[in-house]
Amino acid sequence: MAALEKISTNSAPAAIGPYAQAVRHGDLLYTSGQIPLTPEGTLVEGGIEEQTHQVLANLKAVLAAVGADLTNVIKTTVFLKDMNQFATFNSVYGTYFSEHTPARSTVEVARLPRDVLVEIEVISTIPVEA
Repeated sequence: MAALEKISTNSAPAAIGPYAQAVRHGDLLYTSGQIPLTPEGTLVEGGIEEQTHQVLANLKAVLAAVGADLTNVIKTTVFLKDMNQFATFNSVYGTYFSEHTPARSTVEVARLPRDVLVEIEVISTIPVEA
C-alpha cells in the first residue's frame, strides 16, 4: 500500500486548521477545500466571480506542487453559499474547465469558513513523471 504524503505549497494559502492543503496517495491527489484566500492569507474582496477565480488559482497552485494541472482533475466538489449564484459561478468555472470537464458535485451549504461564498475541493491524478 502506498504511503500518504502531505502536500504543501507557499503558492496557496496555508491550512487554517489541523489539515493538509492536499494529500498524495500513489498517483492520486486529494485536496482540501480551497476558499478565496490569497497565498498570504488575505480574503479576496468581491463577489462570487472574484472568489471563484481565487479558489481556482489556489487549486492550480496545489496541483502544480505535484506536477499536475487542471487537466488531471477527475472530480470536483463545489460548496456554494447561495445556489442562486450558480449561473455566475458556473460561467467562471467553465473558463477553467472547458475542454476537460471532470465529474462534479455542487451543493448549497448554510455557511462556509470565513463566511466566503464558495469552496472547492478536487481529486486529481498525478502525472507519472511527477
